[in-house]
Amino acid sequence: YRQLIADPADLEEFLGQVGTAQWHLSHDLGADTERSCRDLAGRHPAYADLIMAWASRAEEMVAGQFDDVVDVLAEVKASGLACYALSNMEPDRFALRRSRYPFFGLFDGCVISGVEGVAKPDRAIFEILLSRYGLDPQSTVFVDDLSRKLAAAREAGGVAGPMTSPHLLPAGLR
Repeated sequence: YRQLIADPADLEEFLGQVGTAQWHLSHDLGADTERSCRDLAGRHPAYADLIMAWASRAEEMVAGQFDDVVDVLAEVKASGLACYALSNMEPDRFALRRSRYPFFGLFDGCVISGVEGVAKPDRAIFEILLSRYGLDPQSTVFVDDLSRKLAAAREAGGVAGPMTSPHLLPAGLR
């Protein structure tokens, strides 16, 4: 949205009052993106073009692949460890991004919030991953940049460590 709303105060107002985190959470939980955008645009006609941009221009809003992170993923995978994706993402966007970004092929499996109808930091999504792939929680390391998601992973019995940089992985993974 920074490309569409130049003034930082206007951007903050839009994201705080219209395109809110709660609205985006509905997408992460599986709401149809196009329908959700039309519904919100109907409630906020002055912002209709900006709202509809989420449906029509969402891929422009994705920063893209972080090569240094993909390098770490490839290194961890090459070491013989199984790697899984656990992501909050719209189901329709996941299909597109899976074809757009080859690094998804490095994962042994994926659990995507919009497909499951539950999103991080809800403990249930961690339990879905563990159950689906037969993972032992105590030997499963969850890596994320948000502490509330790490706390939920720990509540599900997993080991969790912050990753704020690809070079700052939890001890034992590098």
